[in-house]
This record gives sequence, C-alpha cells and structure tokens, in this order.
Amino acid sequence: MMSRIKKINQGITIILKFFKKIIASVANPAELPSADKVRVYPRSEHSISRSQISDNALKVLYRLQKEGFDAYLVGGCVRDLLLGREPKDFDVVTNADPEQVRKVFRNCRIIGRRFRLAHVHFGKEVIEVATFRGATEGQNDKQVLNKDGRLLRDNVYGTIEEDVWRRDFTVNALYYNIKDFSVVDYVNGMEDHKAATLRLIGDPETRFREDPVRMLRAVRFAVKLGFKLDTHCEKPIHELAPLLSSIPAARLYDEVLKLFLFGCALQTFESLRHYGLFKVLFPATERCLATEQEGFPKLLIIKALQNSDNRIADGKSVTAYFLFAALLWEPVQMLAQQKMAEGVTEFMAYQEAANEAIGKQIRSTSLPRHISLAMREVWNLQPKFNVRVGSKPSRLITHPRFRAGYDFLLLRAETGNVDPNLAEWWETYQNASETEQRKMTQPPRKKSIKSGRKRTYRKKTNNDSPSTTSTEI
Repeated sequence: MMSRIKKINQGITIILKFFKKIIASVANPAELPSADKVRVYPRSEHSISRSQISDNALKVLYRLQKEGFDAYLVGGCVRDLLLGREPKDFDVVTNADPEQVRKVFRNCRIIGRRFRLAHVHFGKEVIEVATFRGATEGQNDKQVLNKDGRLLRDNVYGTIEEDVWRRDFTVNALYYNIKDFSVVDYVNGMEDHKAATLRLIGDPETRFREDPVRMLRAVRFAVKLGFKLDTHCEKPIHELAPLLSSIPAARLYDEVLKLFLFGCALQTFESLRHYGLFKVLFPATERCLATEQEGFPKLLIIKALQNSDNRIADGKSVTAYFLFAALLWEPVQMLAQQKMAEGVTEFMAYQEAANEAIGKQIRSTSLPRHISLAMREVWNLQPKFNVRVGSKPSRLITHPRFRAGYDFLLLRAETGNVDPNLAEWWETYQNASETEQRKMTQPPRKKSIKSGRKRTYRKKTNNDSPSTTSTEI
C-alpha cells in the first residue's frame, strides 16, 4: 500500500514539474541567444593566432572536429589571448559527452562529481575538455541545489547557446572556433572586453547563490585584469559574502592560493576587505586587524603581501606556508601574549597559540598538514631568536626552517613588531666567522663590586716586628 502511494506521489511530482516548465516558459521565456543575436568575429577582426595556442590543445580541437564533433576554445584562455597574455592553460568545450571524449582519446581520464570533465593528458600538460552545459528549469536528478540555491551537482548537457548562459562572466564566454578561426560572442563579451568591464551573465544574486565562490572570482579577475567590476555585479556581494561559509574548506584553500599567489596579493587583500569577503576567509585575522597596536595599524600582513608581489614580479617563488604564517600571525601573537600573562612560558605560549589559531582557521579554509607544520616551525622559531648567549644561537642557524624564520623576523622588524637591533644582530651573527660567533655569544663578564669601605690594616706591635741582632763592640 505504501509503495503504491509513493508511486502516485512521484507521478504527481513529475506532472507538476512538467506544468511548471510550461508556465515558466510562457510567463518568462528563457533568454537563450538566437542565431540573429550572436556576433561572430572573423579572423581579421581579432588578434588570436594559432601560433599562440598550445600544440596539444590544437590536437584535441582538430581530433574532435575530425570525429564529427564541434570544438571550441573557451574561457580564460580566449580572454588572455585577446589581451596579449600567455594563457596558463587551455580549456576546450564540445558537444561530445565525457564518455564520447574518452573513446576519442586513449590518454583521457574523466573526473569530477559536481560537473564531469574529461582530462586529456600529454605528459605534464593537461587539456580540459567539457561538454556544453544545458539550461534547465527546476531541479532534477542531474542538477541538485541546496537550501541556499548553491549547485551541488550539475551534469545537465545542452547546446552552445545554452552553455553560454551557464558561464560566469561575459569576458569568459567567448568561443574560439577552430573550424574557421573566428570568435563567437553571444553576450557582448567583446564589448565588455574593450571597455575593461567585468560583468556577470544573468542575475548577479542568483549566480552568486548558485556558486558563492564566484564572488572571489569576481574580485580576483577584476584585480588581475585591471577591469572595473560592473555596478550590478558588485552590489550584492556585501550582502551575500556570508554564503562563502557554506563552501567546503578544502575548496576555499585552493581559492586563497589563487587570490594571493598571482602577483597582485596586496590589491586583492584590500578588495576582499572592502567587500567583506576577507572576514569569512580569515575571521580571527580580521578581528585582530580591527584593533591598533600602540595607536598604529598593524602592517605585517601588508608588508608580507607586498614582498610576495615583488618576489613574483622578479620571477622568484613564494611559499604558501610563509604566506599563511603571515596571515595568521596576529591571532597567534595575541593568543600567546594572553597565555604569557597567565604565567605560561614564552615558548609554550607560542606553541599553544599556534595550535589554537590553526584549529580555528581550518573551519574556514583547510590547511594541508605539510603547510600547517611549516607554519608552526616558523612561529616557534620567533621566541628562540631572543636567546643570543651560549650554544643555542649556533644550533638555531642549523635548523631547516632557519632562513624562513629569519625572513619572518626581518618582516616583524620592518613593521615595528620586534626590536630592529635583534634582526641586525642575527644578520651579523650568521655572516660572521666561527671565532667571531663565539665572541658574540659569550656571556658578559661580571664586574667585581668594590665596597665603599676603606681597607684597614692592623698596626704592627713590638712582638710582630722582626727581631734585630745587636752587634757587640
């Protein structure tokens, strides 16, 4: 009986969804682009050349075309090529589903659950191949949303006209057609590209609710490209920023790396704070930054991000653990000072503070174990730099993280977080000879304390005087 009722309910649900689609299409027809709205830019009207495209990406495009499928370059690679930049990677979109792509390429692996993708491997280079996504009304077994409207699974396939509306920004929705080398534009992306405007496709609030990470992407692209964020796009960010807390911490960790390791970390940091996004990613740090240190703002994070940007501009590497150590230093220092005020020794106070700060942070952005361990080592070295007597300094400079810890000490000295003389001493010590190092670490000699009393001498008596022998005449 119960199974029969269940089947009846399922049938009613299907019928209701069917009528819902019909009513929605009549009342508010989908704004799918038609053939007369699309703008096709021939090769003579854009700057993209095949010589700028990866050979392996061209192989994928031509092979799919040979097998009878449509194949386009899409997304950031087309955007960067139009800007005259070298793309980080090349993404392909096609009307072949992932299984069909795997049949075409033996070196293909299918990944993803939220949206299935085909990765075609050519040694170290991976060409990502996606299937056109479809536009659907309501929710079905292939498209799942949570209570906030965020997409949890989205494996609905469609046409290029539908796919364009599932992309985030107009400048990322330009398609390079390998068939005739043209650029296909359905959403005036080329006009926004020329105007240096970053505009969301569709209703901004709905798109941000579907995937709150789009708010982070909006900030990152605006800073990276030097584009202005469209007014309708930036308006709902302040209100919807808390939705980021529903995103898995592991995904936010990856997004933080993208935000701060592409060479514009300082400007990105300021934009994130402006839109209220930074406090969701680093809540403890934001609370610490709201207070001043002896009447001055806390500048260590700003200096660290500025140094990172300079290193990237010089072609040098930036380690993620050092960046996170700087971002979380203020909470660690505050907790350590509280514990020392309670009578905990300095070294133990910093250890306990590090554990507590990391434990709270991983609720927002996860930290891989090798990253958190390296962060702890950098932090735990800081109180050890205060010891400059005896054998401890010679042992400290042999520590595997000494250089990172010393760089962090310099950062603290530059921002008034520690006495600059301490950093200068360690600079001199590590460059000194072994003999000079021993002299620098010798304890100061104790000076003898002279009393104010005069020393008294006992008078000599007759008994104490030496005997004299008389000479008889």
